[in-house]
Amino acid sequence: MKTRDWLFLGFALGLLVVVIGVALLTAQPYTYQGSLIDPAAPAPDFTLTAPDASAYHLASQRGKVVLIFFGYTHCPDVCPVTLSEFKAIRQQLGPRADEVQFLFITVDPERDTPQLLGEHVALFDPAIIALSGELPTLQAVWQAYGVTRQIKETGGATDYLVEHTARTYLVDKSGNLRLTYPFGFGVPGIAQDLEHLLDEK
Repeated sequence: MKTRDWLFLGFALGLLVVVIGVALLTAQPYTYQGSLIDPAAPAPDFTLTAPDASAYHLASQRGKVVLIFFGYTHCPDVCPVTLSEFKAIRQQLGPRADEVQFLFITVDPERDTPQLLGEHVALFDPAIIALSGELPTLQAVWQAYGVTRQIKETGGATDYLVEHTARTYLVDKSGNLRLTYPFGFGVPGIAQDLEHLLDEK
């Protein structure tokens, strides 16, 4: 066999090894960055009030991935950080950000009117949807998602802090609760999971 034949054979074998390696890597199951809920369960449905007084139905959002966080406008730390991270995630997703809905649901309906809530959230990103409602309705939603809140008095009747669960919940395109993320998890990991779920058939 001539030298050039050996070279061609070596090149062909090398190319075959690369192709097989890529195939094996792409065949590996995806490892989620967040806390996986396995098996996935239908996300508890709810109907809450948007800033324009329209009704927002979670069940009507099939086909989109939904990120949910529970917070309040007077929150001094956790909530503004999370809203800033939502904005950063949207920026990282680029054009695909419109395929994801970002929800901010109040845990302080006594002070968070739909209008105030909407104005507050819009300061971070107008695309984030702020949701409020009557206390009994919200209590049912909090309970369904395992969210707790405790009011801590700091002064007058309207001057208080709300200690609350600080997790982000992810609902997939089929309406299943798939992942949760603790506070401070970081933008890259959540964005990576979202990109994977957006491509999921």
